Amino acid sequence: MAQRGKLAPGMGNLFPFIELAKQLVHHHHLSATILIPNAGPPPPAQTTVLQTLPKTIKHIFLPPVDLPKDLNIVSQVVLTVTLSLPSLRHTLASLTTTTRLVALVVNLFGLDAFNIAEEFGISKYLFFPSPAIALLFSVHLPKLDETVIGEYRDLPEPVQLPSCVPVHGRDFPDPVQDRSLQGYKGLLENVKRYGSADGIILNSFMELEEGAIKALQAEELGKPPVYAVGPLIRAGSSDGLERSECLQWLDCQPSGSVVFVSFGSAGTLSHDQLNELALGLELSAQRFLWVVRSPNDKSANGAFFKAQSQDDHFSFLPKGFLERIQGRGLVLPSWAPQIEVLSHCATGGFLTHCGWNSILESIVHGVPLITWPLYAEQKMNAVMLTEGLNLALRPKSDETGLVRREEIANVVKSLMEGENGKKVRQRMERFKDVAAKVLNEEGSSRKSLSELASKWTNQKKN
Repeated sequence: MAQRGKLAPGMGNLFPFIELAKQLVHHHHLSATILIPNAGPPPPAQTTVLQTLPKTIKHIFLPPVDLPKDLNIVSQVVLTVTLSLPSLRHTLASLTTTTRLVALVVNLFGLDAFNIAEEFGISKYLFFPSPAIALLFSVHLPKLDETVIGEYRDLPEPVQLPSCVPVHGRDFPDPVQDRSLQGYKGLLENVKRYGSADGIILNSFMELEEGAIKALQAEELGKPPVYAVGPLIRAGSSDGLERSECLQWLDCQPSGSVVFVSFGSAGTLSHDQLNELALGLELSAQRFLWVVRSPNDKSANGAFFKAQSQDDHFSFLPKGFLERIQGRGLVLPSWAPQIEVLSHCATGGFLTHCGWNSILESIVHGVPLITWPLYAEQKMNAVMLTEGLNLALRPKSDETGLVRREEIANVVKSLMEGENGKKVRQRMERFKDVAAKVLNEEGSSRKSLSELASKWTNQKKN
C-alpha cells in the first residue's frame, strides 16, 4: 500500500500545498492526496490546475456545504471547514482501507481536523503559509494578551519579537486590531492549539528569516518542531499556448523597465485611493502593467471570492487616463499570469499588497518591491521587507489614510531610477541567488523537508 500524506488546504494556500506535495512526491517517494472543502462547485481554474498534477498526487473535493447568506470572508472559510468535518472523517476512513496514512497536514482553518487525525492514529501537522515572523507573533500572542492593557495599536513603542525587526502595534495583523471582537478571541484560542501539532511546516527559508526561524526552532517542552521548507511557489505555465496580451506587451518593453502593479486575488482599493494610484502611476513617467479591479469602499479584500472585476470596462478610472498612458502603461481587468510577468526580463519592480505568496515569487525571480499592505498580516510583512530585509520601499499615507499621487510617483521613480531603488535591487538579487539554492540537494529547505519525510517514512515501518 502506498505511503500517503493527506493535505487539506483552504482557498488561499492551495498552490503552496500543491508545491509541497510535489516536493514530497518527487524527492522523497511519498504519495499525497489533497482534500478540498468547498461551499459550491469548484472554480474552473482550480479544477484545471488539479487535473494537471502527476498521478502520485490525487485530489478529492469534499461534498459542498450550505452556508448562511451574508457571512464575512473569514466566517465563510471557517464554517466551510467546520461543516466539512464529517465528510473528512468519512473520506479518511475510506482511504485507510487501501492506504497507509502517515500524516494529515492542515492549514490555519483546519485545526479542528486534528481530533479526527487522532481517531485514526495519524500524525497531525499545521502548514503555515505566511512568514516566520507571523508564526512567531502567533506563538507569542497569548503572552501579549496577558501583559498588554488596551489595544495593541495604541502601544507607545514597537514590540520586539525574538531576533526580529521591531513591529508597531498598528502593523500587527488585522484580526488582533480590536480585542473586543469575537474574531480576536477565536484567533487567540486557535493559536494556543498550534502546540498540539506534531510539527509545523513553514513556507519560508532559513536564509531569509534566520532569526525568527531559529527562535521558533529553539527546543522547549511541549513545543512542536518547525520545518522551514520554502520557498514553495507556483511553477510558471509551460503549456505552449498563445502568449497573453500582457506578455506580448512586455516583450516590446526595455529590460527591467516595467513596474508590475497587482493586489493579489482578493485586494481592492477605495474609489479615492484607486484614483490616486492611477494618477500617481501616470505622474511617475514610468512604464507599468496594472492589474486593476473595481473599487470597493467597504473592504480591502472585497474581491476574495470573485474571479472578475465587477466593472471590467474601467469606467471608474480617471477621465482620459487610458488615453494618456497609452504605449507606456497597460491596464488589465482582474488577473494577469503573475509568475510569467515576474519572470519576464522587462519587469523591474512589483507594487504588491504583500501577500506572502507574492513576496516569495518576487524573491525567487529577483524583482524588488514596493509594499502596499491591505489586510491579514500584510502590514507586518511590509515592515519586515522594508526595515528588516531592505528588499522594498514603502509609500507613506497622509493623515486621512490615503497614499497621495505625488508620494506614489516619488516611490515608483525611486525604485526604478533612484539610489534607494538601486540598493533594494542589489539586495534582491542576492536573495534570488540564495532562494535558487535552498531547495537543491544540500539546501537548507531540502534538508528540512528530508528530515520531515524521513520521520514519516519511519512511521510507515513501525
